[in-house]
Amino acid sequence: MIGYYVHHQGSGHLNRARTVAAHCPVPVTGLSTLPEPQDWPWPGLWVRLPRDDDGDSSGFGDVTAGGRLHWAPVGHAGFRGRMALIARWIEEASPRLLMSDVSVEVALLARLLGTPVAVAAMRGERTDPPHRMAYDLAGLLLAPWPAALPEPGWPAHWTAKTVHTGAFSRFDGRPRPARAPGRTDLSLTDLSRTDRSSTPRRVLLLMGSGGTDVSPGEVKAARAATPGWEWTTLGGADGGWSADPWPALCAADVVVTHAGQNALAECAAARRPAVVVPQERPFGEQAATARALTRGRLAVVVPHWPPAESWPALLEQAHARGGDRWSLWAPGDGATRAATALTDAAGEATGAGPPPTGRAAGAGAAEDAGAVRDTGAAGDASEVRGTGAVRDPGAVGNSGAVRDTGAP
Repeated sequence: MIGYYVHHQGSGHLNRARTVAAHCPVPVTGLSTLPEPQDWPWPGLWVRLPRDDDGDSSGFGDVTAGGRLHWAPVGHAGFRGRMALIARWIEEASPRLLMSDVSVEVALLARLLGTPVAVAAMRGERTDPPHRMAYDLAGLLLAPWPAALPEPGWPAHWTAKTVHTGAFSRFDGRPRPARAPGRTDLSLTDLSRTDRSSTPRRVLLLMGSGGTDVSPGEVKAARAATPGWEWTTLGGADGGWSADPWPALCAADVVVTHAGQNALAECAAARRPAVVVPQERPFGEQAATARALTRGRLAVVVPHWPPAESWPALLEQAHARGGDRWSLWAPGDGATRAATALTDAAGEATGAGPPPTGRAAGAGAAEDAGAVRDTGAAGDASEVRGTGAVRDPGAVGNSGAVRDTGAP
């Protein structure tokens, strides 16, 4: 059994967890404030945690415990309850490994309870005391970027225990849909100015669900400044939402996106030309990712949302660069690499070799796991139940793409 903590902010953490869990040959229990997704690869193996950030923040006290933690509100019933539920699950399930994606406090709790820990590495400035503690205590760091584009300044002992998986997404290995009748892939075509005016090219703007620095007025101005391009927006306050953005990604001639790991991984899976505009995030995560993209010449990168008059040239530059170099960023087997690394780490942690596979082994692990029932209320979430059966890992291993449902 492997536990997988999933941060609730944005959609990237959940998408990554589903994809990795679908490739794991042993049961994976999700632990999160989020409800269990309908397509979680191990149905029923999910611990729903109460929120730890609701209520009057003026009463939270020193949430950093003197700068040693990131979020530990004083006297908060939800925080206390979620930590107690995680501890109870660890006691009941005896997991071989807990993957934290991503919480310093959860990683520390698991290690204090004698459970080996893996941590999802993040780009940016991570040498503050809480991050340093989490990365130091982890037995494994999973870096969803290529080893050829490392994060500068890491201590040698972090690098030594890092598995660079490359970026991966739920769309890896999914065939690209055919272009609409009468429409060629314009990103592969050198069109004359006349052809461009008669066949507008498509821009897909990905705003994300983790917050945005771009105003609707700025998007409207960019659209007005590029009459030869049709803009579609997904995410953000004024954008649409799609449980399956893959067709829109593949249809785009240029993708305009923030520098979040999940959005970039999905753009890379579609091999689309891109303009990347990093947004403000804690610890400079997206700015650091943007610098790596620039070093790898993978996309057109601008430090902030450009003025309207800059957009025609930016779109042309991205279109001319194309998307083939995304194969360096996302080779297509990152989820398999991550699942293999977690499985190996779980086996090495117990000294018992790789965890067993097959229905019998999975069912036995689940029988001991005591997954917590999702009651929707923190006060009622303590009831423990056994899981009678676990999905056949053999079926999971063949799911190259995860069904879509629609988090830093």
